[in-house]
Amino acid sequence: MRFLSFFAPRQTAARAQGSPAPAQQPAFASHPSVDPGLAASSVDELLAAHAALLSRIKLCYGTDRATFEADLLGPIRNFADFVNLLPATADNYFSEVGGLFRLGLEVGFFALQGTDGHIVSGRSTISTRRHLEPRWRQATFLAGLCSEMHRTLSHVVVTDERGNEWPAYLSPLSRWLSQQRSPRFFIRWLAGAQEARALGLFALRHVVTDQTMQHLATGNTVVVPQFLACLAGMPLYREQSILVELVKRATALVIDRDLIANANRYGRPILGAHLERYLLDAMRRLVTTHTAWAPNQDKSRVWYGKDGLFIVWPNAAAEIRKLLEEDELPGIPKAPETILEILLSAGVLEPRSAGEALWNIAPPPGKTTIEAVKLAAPEILLSAHLDPVPPLPTALVARAAAPTAPMAPPATPTTTTPAAPATPAQPPAPVQAPPQVPSEAPAQGEQLELDVGLSAQQPEPVDPASNATAPGIPVFKLEAPMRLNPRVRDALALAIDSMNGDARAAIAVTVPAGVFVPLDHFKRSNVDLPVVLRALAEAGMAVARKASRVDTVQHELAGAPVLGFVLKPQFVRGLDPADFATLQEDGHAGA
Repeated sequence: MRFLSFFAPRQTAARAQGSPAPAQQPAFASHPSVDPGLAASSVDELLAAHAALLSRIKLCYGTDRATFEADLLGPIRNFADFVNLLPATADNYFSEVGGLFRLGLEVGFFALQGTDGHIVSGRSTISTRRHLEPRWRQATFLAGLCSEMHRTLSHVVVTDERGNEWPAYLSPLSRWLSQQRSPRFFIRWLAGAQEARALGLFALRHVVTDQTMQHLATGNTVVVPQFLACLAGMPLYREQSILVELVKRATALVIDRDLIANANRYGRPILGAHLERYLLDAMRRLVTTHTAWAPNQDKSRVWYGKDGLFIVWPNAAAEIRKLLEEDELPGIPKAPETILEILLSAGVLEPRSAGEALWNIAPPPGKTTIEAVKLAAPEILLSAHLDPVPPLPTALVARAAAPTAPMAPPATPTTTTPAAPATPAQPPAPVQAPPQVPSEAPAQGEQLELDVGLSAQQPEPVDPASNATAPGIPVFKLEAPMRLNPRVRDALALAIDSMNGDARAAIAVTVPAGVFVPLDHFKRSNVDLPVVLRALAEAGMAVARKASRVDTVQHELAGAPVLGFVLKPQFVRGLDPADFATLQEDGHAGA
């Protein structure tokens, strides 16, 4: 029997009733629409469009038809009635018509699929687990289904043809459109909307009935609290929740798959659209469980003073990334610069200035200055802390007096240089003599004396540590535009960073036209080459004879020809583009 027969009676009834005739639009609408809008769809049409996925959900749930319809298909119909054909985002993941409904189904399916490999309530008896397991599985699917429903209340405004606004707190969208007798609806996305996941709890009653909630709470006191905590985005940190972990992992997987599947996404500003929640969750978990994140402790990553809350950077980024990698979340960036840009674009961090994100702080006792990021509000991180954390009575930001201290050493050489001619000492003479040897051609006796002086001073200049920290040695760092694909950015940043170490182990090397980066490096980083070339072309970062493309060239590395591309020098901090300008204008023949 076909799966569509589950709701065939409802389809027949819908056809019998017929669609309501559209009301005539008045001459003067309160909010006239300028776009054609979206044609509303019925619940049965939405389910029919996803019949294959619904069949997989039924097979994964592993129950008979009646149980599946009561436990899952009923809430699915309610969810379709609530969101209709709304997209999930304006121009990012699941932005197509009906994207929010598909997002809920896929997250619910993958979260439900993940329950097969976990034992819930492992400390309970066998009879208790037999009673709780079906409730855990049902709650996991419903949590995934409704995980992004909060967007309907915070990110979008829906109106009908006459400009009337949908009261999302009061009625599902499909039912409201039927009452308004409007066959179409119009969407207006709110600019700069903040993610408030707890709003989804107010829309939950339109999808999950009171009877279902009572069924989940029967015989236990853990399923419903974990279910609601997952929807609110505030997991209970005192105990591990498999439900929260499964939904979080399924959401990251589904969104990452959608971004990869849509080739037209590459090069567009998708940075941080769905990763902010995971980064914040990792930071809150670290501040409650990791000893190095205990606020205001010796060598801590977190410092809370009267001028705000700061996190030592980039030390904290490595621990955040490690924790998320242990969660096996796909699409998590590896470079601290990418994590920093995500948190900045989400408004979680407060930059020091328009072009500088890091702050210089001097934690107690104030002898050393370190770089850190500043949270926009301390409650973002400290809300997860069990005990209240009082701020330090002093400010943490290093004042302008701190940078003036290094100016004192240059003053001492200027005072000693006038004294050198007055008292001609023997050691300074050999130091100044080498640059004069080839120009003045001194006598043989003077050369012998010079050689002896240099041999006596030889142990002093040969100091690898001083050479490594010399201010004249540049530090190379990638400076890519924010629209660059995050995976390409991370791999490219690692290649540029390798130029700061041993030259024999460097991945990227400078060539006359810029910086040569081998394509094999991206293969080892599990980034598809078409994605790399497309992202670089759209960002205009690679040397090319024609716009919107990337020229691949061969360069010899370790004695073997290697295929790669040439990165423009203006995207690498530490390089002077003027040194490469002539060759770039000549068509990059030097590459």
